[in-house]
Amino acid sequence: MLDLRPEVNELWGELQGAIARVLRSGQFILGPEVEAFEAEVACYLGVKHAIGVNSGTDALVIALRALGIGPGDEVITTPFTFFATAEAISLVGATPVFVDIDPRAYNLNPELIEPAITPRTRAILPVHLYGQAADMNPILALAEKYGLKVLEDVAQAFGGEYKGRKLGTLGHAGAFSFFPSKNLGAYGDGGLIATNDDEVAERARMLRAHGSKRKYYNEVLGYNSRLDALQAAILRVKLPYVDRWNEARRQVARAYHELLGDIPGLLLPYEAPYAKHVYHQYTVRVLGGRRDEVRMRLREMGIETMVYYPTPLHKLPVYTYLGYSLPEAEKIASEVLSLPMSPWLSEGTLWHLETVFKKVLLG
Repeated sequence: MLDLRPEVNELWGELQGAIARVLRSGQFILGPEVEAFEAEVACYLGVKHAIGVNSGTDALVIALRALGIGPGDEVITTPFTFFATAEAISLVGATPVFVDIDPRAYNLNPELIEPAITPRTRAILPVHLYGQAADMNPILALAEKYGLKVLEDVAQAFGGEYKGRKLGTLGHAGAFSFFPSKNLGAYGDGGLIATNDDEVAERARMLRAHGSKRKYYNEVLGYNSRLDALQAAILRVKLPYVDRWNEARRQVARAYHELLGDIPGLLLPYEAPYAKHVYHQYTVRVLGGRRDEVRMRLREMGIETMVYYPTPLHKLPVYTYLGYSLPEAEKIASEVLSLPMSPWLSEGTLWHLETVFKKVLLG
């Protein structure tokens, strides 16, 4: 699905220099390297504050707490995402309220949010799935109308845009993941919270360091969730390349569109007019109940694929007690198939995949 070796080879000299710089500094947790990365990524995103944390999951948990979300609250979100999105809501003591998705873009359907708002609703948590922006304007309008916070889950969409603005900067905060496979990935775990709110930033910095503004003076219960200096140094090397790599992903997506567009039974990704899609995943839908068969046959012919995600969150054992029936998410989960995606994917690989798809789907 993703081979990171071409990236490492391209940046080998710079990576070696960055890692050596950290090793020689003798400072490995937070410190100048992390502060420099936070300043650089805040400038890239166009926000006042960027707070490096241990993972994308921690970014969600800490951001929710920094926004004042806690026990007894409800947070409206999508059922079609990685488990961490809803898990973070539950971990702060709140309850996820699942709303069905837009059948074209697979993101939270703004038209269904308002009926789900109750007196306990405190926030909306949209996910920019597969690298495509959720439709943020109607979400932000509802948040303003009802006095709700908006936390963007940008784990799969670093560098993506909504109407010309970087994702993660439109709501009250954005949560990013730097898992190695992401568009901007570390070589280990890492995450980030972005915000323009000084108070949210201050609380997030406290929470990542055991609830303290200064060492050994703990004001609240927090976490040990600090971005380490080696990962920050690696991310500093990679950040200047991310726009070029995202454009390469878009070119691969265009090639997929041309090669696969005339195959019956295959529904290609929709690129919303308000979004600059950065194709963390190129996800098709295999119609007619054939997804698992097609995936198996592609594997037999040497093409690895993934299913993101086979079970909507409301159907997982931990959330079935909530009793949701969300037909769009359930249908799409049975059809989606993510194809190999990388800035370094070769034309030969794409042509081979086209041939195999036609053989499998057209007999």
